[in-house]
This record gives sequence, C-alpha cells and structure tokens, in this order.
Amino acid sequence: MDQIEKIKSTLERQKKTVELRSGMGKGTAITKVKATDGLTCEITEGPWTLFADMTPKWGGNDKGPNPGFFGRGALGSCIAMGYVRWAATMGIQIDEIEVEIHADYDTRGELGVGDVSPGYSKITYVVNVTSPAPEKELLNMMDYADKLSSYVDHFTRSIKLERVVNLNNKKDE
Repeated sequence: MDQIEKIKSTLERQKKTVELRSGMGKGTAITKVKATDGLTCEITEGPWTLFADMTPKWGGNDKGPNPGFFGRGALGSCIAMGYVRWAATMGIQIDEIEVEIHADYDTRGELGVGDVSPGYSKITYVVNVTSPAPEKELLNMMDYADKLSSYVDHFTRSIKLERVVNLNNKKDE
C-alpha cells in the first residue's frame, strides 16, 4: 500500500470508528513542560522530548527554538497535514505542499511597554501547492480541510483557558 492509500484508509477507518462510537474521539492531551535552566524548558509527551528556550539576547541559553516557533509550527504543520489527508481522501494528486506562517508581532506588548497586546496582531498563512489538479478542485479541498483543521480552529476562536496552581508541590486536597 502506498503512502496516499495508507493515509486515505486510515482516515476513513478513524472516521467510521467515531461515527459508530463518538466517545472514542474524545480525550485529553497532556504535555508536560518543565523549566530546567533559567528559561530553558523541557517539553515531554509520550516518547517525545523537545526543548524550548530563548536566545541570549532575551536572557535564554539558546538550547532550543522559542515558544513562538512551536506555535507557528503547530499551525503550519496541521494545515499542511490536513491538505495532504483530505487530498488523499478526495483522490486529488498533490506533488508538493508548503505552508509558510507569517505572524506579525510587537515586542512592546511582552515587555509591558505601552498599551500593546503581547500576542500576534495578525497571522497569514501562505500555501504553495504543486498539483496537476484543477484550481477549483484544490481550493475546494483546502477550504474543506481548513474548516476541519483543529489548529485553524484554535487560532480563530476563543478557547477557555483555565489555570490550576499547586504551590510547594502540594496537589489540591
């Protein structure tokens, strides 16, 4: 079985599973982040370990990319994977796909200077596609994939963010 057929059959199997048993699609992802050396953070989930840090210019140790890299990378890779998945499911040939994330920011917000938001003011994603498929077919597939993209959804709607604090390593009793 080639990669495209594998993607298509896996997606169809997953869809059928959650159609029959909706509870199978629900869960909680837990990623642990531990500050290890100043601003250096060790990020773990399952078998994966990554490091985030800041450059020395920002007081870091430069032992990994900054958190923005991971956020932009999560958005871009989710979009690219979504296009590949839905193109495979719809029988659309994609020779190459690349997504660029352009995130506009103003550092004054993170530094508490003025009345400036610390987050991005605008995010644009530029999609470069090489495919023999008709333009309309590609655009329809991308619209559908964007509609079902978890990270497009995360970045375009407000999500409840809740903080739980355990002081001195004492769990809430």
